[in-house]
Amino acid sequence: AVTGARFVLAALRLAGTTLLSPGSCAFEDSACGYEWDYAHLPWALHGEGHYISVDTSYEGEKAVLSSPELYSEEWSCMRLIYQIATTRETSPDPARLNLYLRPEGESFDRVLWSAKEPSDSWLIASLDLTNSTKKYKIVLEAEMGQDKSASIAVFEIKITPGYCIECDFEENHLCGFVNRWNPNVNWFVGGGNIRNSQSILPKDHTLNSELGHYMYVDSVYVRHFQEVAQLISPKTMTPMSGCLSFYYQLKQESSIVFTVYLRDMSGFYEEIWKTDSALTVDWVLAEVDFNAPYPMEVIFEVAFNSARGGYVALDDISFSPVYCSNQTGTPFNPAKAGCNFEEDLCNFYQDLKDSPGWSRVKVKRNVYRAGDHTTGFGYYLLANTKFTSQPGYIGRLYGPTLPGNLQFCLRFYYALYGFFKMSGTLAVYIFEENHVVQEKIWSVLDSPKGVWTQAEISFKKPMPCKVVFVSLCKSFWDCGLVALDDISLSLGSCQAADVLLPTPGECTFEKDECVFTQKKRSRGIWHRRRGPTPTSYTGPKGDHTTGVGYYMYIEATNMVYGQRAYLVSRSLRQTSGKQCLTFFYHMYGAGTGLLSVYLKKEGDDEEIPLWRRTGEQSISWLRGLIEYESERNYQV
Repeated sequence: AVTGARFVLAALRLAGTTLLSPGSCAFEDSACGYEWDYAHLPWALHGEGHYISVDTSYEGEKAVLSSPELYSEEWSCMRLIYQIATTRETSPDPARLNLYLRPEGESFDRVLWSAKEPSDSWLIASLDLTNSTKKYKIVLEAEMGQDKSASIAVFEIKITPGYCIECDFEENHLCGFVNRWNPNVNWFVGGGNIRNSQSILPKDHTLNSELGHYMYVDSVYVRHFQEVAQLISPKTMTPMSGCLSFYYQLKQESSIVFTVYLRDMSGFYEEIWKTDSALTVDWVLAEVDFNAPYPMEVIFEVAFNSARGGYVALDDISFSPVYCSNQTGTPFNPAKAGCNFEEDLCNFYQDLKDSPGWSRVKVKRNVYRAGDHTTGFGYYLLANTKFTSQPGYIGRLYGPTLPGNLQFCLRFYYALYGFFKMSGTLAVYIFEENHVVQEKIWSVLDSPKGVWTQAEISFKKPMPCKVVFVSLCKSFWDCGLVALDDISLSLGSCQAADVLLPTPGECTFEKDECVFTQKKRSRGIWHRRRGPTPTSYTGPKGDHTTGVGYYMYIEATNMVYGQRAYLVSRSLRQTSGKQCLTFFYHMYGAGTGLLSVYLKKEGDDEEIPLWRRTGEQSISWLRGLIEYESERNYQV
């Protein structure tokens, strides 16, 4: 408890009197060049309490704070000390704090981090900023949500060179490392000339003096067999691989196990290092190869078997992007394990022993036959075509070999065509490299016919493995057509993507209309809808994103010839160089009108036409691509 109190008292003196680097601010007597957006709620600077905050005493949805222009040629770490205070424990629309990177010459910000957990004290977030040749700004956005008395405070922003996972434990925020509390054994801060333990060390490693600090864990309060203390690093927010090194001291009278683990966001532990010595007289350097392609925590764990176990001390954790061993393997590129089948089968293949079960096909731009998922008029794979649908037939499509011990997210689109029950006609298996172990990880249930539907599956296997798509035709009555397209693989679990905010430059209309609004004067209205449109023989059966999500459409039944409906983006920042606008449109039904895309530059009355289509186009969603540039702010 004493240690805890010392933390809190000194907590907000993160920067102290040291010279602040650009972008850092302790909000003592100024906002250090940070500016708020007057179109939104105001931030209040509390010089006496050293923080800046926004609350619901004013009407408004959000407050925006942007940094001065920054430039970082080296990898740096941004630490943010903040608090979200609310009265309600849970809310469907909670207050949240979002952090964006705003690169120079780009129309959209990039989401770096977002938090909505309320707390009764300050919290620390650590975010790695990769080196960049572009100038950029940091943008903080406080969303007030539905809570009538929410407040969001920022106490300090500090940007330092280096990686967030590094720490010398000399500052009282401990670089965002936290001890997992245990009634009997915990990691404490040692050194700083505080004599608070009988196993304290005379000197730390950083300063080699009794004034320096380190972390230690002591067996003196051990009550049970196998007591465990864990020190947990901040989460890595950017893919990184290389050499993790640290210094430690260990003194044991009975067995101590000191282990370093990686833990991913699904809770999987992977041991990467274990001590092999029973005693060290001085600080010893440990080095271990470290690979974090998706968010991970590093956990320093000490297990004791008795109260006379001894102690472990830890100091100077550092990281280098070069592996410690002479390992020179190129990191696995998940893009090589995906395919849209536009050119060929990519790295997928079929077993020659099987009959050729999957064929790569293309549909002519025929209004009444559905096209592929990628563009609406490209290639996809089709199984169980009329030549192969003999009962008992199986078609296997093998993917490339994937490395073991990595978490993957597999996404693909499938469509079923047939009159009968189609469950089980498409399944996904994992084959371990020796082809002996096969595990079914997904199979289709009955789903709407003729709609491209998205499937996503997370998996992790200890050994190298392959993903295999299996199309099965048990009897004549079970054979329909199975179509497959747009297979993609990414690192990390599929659920991890749901935690982040949507990418600002994208809109799938799943939650709302994003940056788009309706133009007030127009008689026609865009509606947000899922499933088929209400008028028969027009419109799609489902959306393009997942097959079961939302899209925007105009119901023209009540409109008069010549009436228009406008969907207009908010003002977007000017671009340096060309921008690409991609969208999917569905124009099916007799009497379908005209769809146009315009660019409207700030200060101009004229709209520049970029693209148009008129009349019925296809029963499929078709892809539109437009390249444009604008030296002024603009709307689409």
